[in-house]
Amino acid sequence: MKMKQVILWCLLVLIFTSCSNRKKILGERGKPNFIVFIADDAAWDDCAPYGNKGIKTPNINKLADDGLVFNNAFLTTSSCSPSRCSILTGRYPHITGAPELHMPLPANQLLFAGELQKVGYYTVAAGKYHIGNPRPEFDTIYGGHPSGCEYWVEALEKRPKGKPFFMWFAAFDPHRPYEQNTIPEPHVPADVTVPPYLPDNDSTRKDLALYYDEISRLDNYIGKVMQVLKSQGVDENTLVIYMTDNGRPFPRCKPRMYGSGIKTPFIVRWPAKVKKGRTDALVSSIDIAPTLCELADAGISGRYQGVSFVPVLEDHSAETRDYIASEHNWHDYQAHERAICSRNFLYIRNAFTELNASPPADAVSSITYQEMIGMFRAGKLNEFQLDCFITPRMSEELYNVINDPYQLNNLAKDPNYNDDLKKMSKLLDDWIIEFDDTIPINPTPDMFDRVTGEKL
Repeated sequence: MKMKQVILWCLLVLIFTSCSNRKKILGERGKPNFIVFIADDAAWDDCAPYGNKGIKTPNINKLADDGLVFNNAFLTTSSCSPSRCSILTGRYPHITGAPELHMPLPANQLLFAGELQKVGYYTVAAGKYHIGNPRPEFDTIYGGHPSGCEYWVEALEKRPKGKPFFMWFAAFDPHRPYEQNTIPEPHVPADVTVPPYLPDNDSTRKDLALYYDEISRLDNYIGKVMQVLKSQGVDENTLVIYMTDNGRPFPRCKPRMYGSGIKTPFIVRWPAKVKKGRTDALVSSIDIAPTLCELADAGISGRYQGVSFVPVLEDHSAETRDYIASEHNWHDYQAHERAICSRNFLYIRNAFTELNASPPADAVSSITYQEMIGMFRAGKLNEFQLDCFITPRMSEELYNVINDPYQLNNLAKDPNYNDDLKKMSKLLDDWIIEFDDTIPINPTPDMFDRVTGEKL
């Protein structure tokens, strides 16, 4: 009997604490509005707030100047549709029923937008959809082409007044293929920052410059939305998130397990309640669902596998999780990798070591990768640029993300890091058990050629 009383008392304390935190951050303004800007294939560090000064992103920069910049935000997968399904359900990809590229989200998987509807929110999806059939959790669904951002302003202008709103503004930018002159003042090769795992040559720089242009086009639409919010008088009490669904569509990025694949820009702007600044707190993309539901007073579903980062919004030094987990399932090519990332280390486990780490098919056919293939055959790539061509691959990888920000030095076989390797491996083992993850017995085979990118 005493034990039951203790458990009941602990539950009451937790409920009271959660309610107190929510009331503290909500204050007297009532329910906030929510907008999530999600880019398609934009690297976490391809905007000025994360160090890239050569790319034209004035409106993203303004979000960062006015908001909270997360230095350690990660995706559950670096793959378009599985990432979006994961974010919108608050669940890991292998549990959503749509873990592989282009798989539609099953009807029995619930979007957090539906929980917001229940407490009075008007919900919208505009731009790239890519989660399957139209969902009732969105009151209105707009398309968009070619940027995917064309109806964002219309969605705001046509919303019913007097209701709080949630808007999922999903761009196609900067997904391949690329075209010339997508913005009035295009980037030039000299503007580009080439990461060390790509060859610094004319092909790579031209390719990256076109990629930069599409991020700038997206940035322009973000600016238009922010102007409308201000003109409507809802700017102060609208929580805005800027993020991406996966890494840039270049070799060793999308859909890989390195920071270039699974790390995301994550900027939260909410002038009414969140102080501007930066935080090192770890956050996962599946944490968005419980966070927004808590702020909307919609409750936190037991189905969510993320954790609310409301404490970090209140106190930027707060911590809500010790690690993040991420997956690499089929994306054009057969794959099964899992990653665990802490503040200090990234651990990766690969089930199919016999396969090379091919970029996605659209990146395989890019001028960057096609030139890399020629350089590889001629022995002209350096050790950091060989990653996509190595076979067999290591079954385990360990990186010190503080000292090695590009994850170029695998420490898995370094005896000085045996304890760290065991610790990170144990974290992954525990995660696999907790979330019932398995290696497929009959994995989906390659759909494209790994050298030409042509469909098989």
